[in-house]
Amino acid sequence: MQRKVYFLSTCDTCNRIMKEVGVDNNFEQQDIKFNPVTEEQVESFYKHTGSYEELINKRARKLKDALAENPITEDADYKKLLLMDYTFLKRPVFEINGQLFLGNARKTVEAIKVASGE
Repeated sequence: MQRKVYFLSTCDTCNRIMKEVGVDNNFEQQDIKFNPVTEEQVESFYKHTGSYEELINKRARKLKDALAENPITEDADYKKLLLMDYTFLKRPVFEINGQLFLGNARKTVEAIKVASGE
């Protein structure tokens, strides 16, 4: 069973969800602050969502400033943001057996639990 979680260790919401889901040593864990997502990983996420914008954390404090400096004219511009700074990725991101779960919505967390067998 392939299980991986991309998270921010300083994010209380990520930590709460990881605890709720039961993340343990059976999950590969990538703290995106210290080990940023690669272009290859962003491309993999994109294959699941079909949109870079869907991967963006719209609550990121830096987002307004980033958009002022780099106006978005196409979906691929969001990819540049994702590769620029870890705070722009909607999190946590769970990959479980070829499925991608993105964000912290209650229904997403419930779906993660089902997929991971919790």
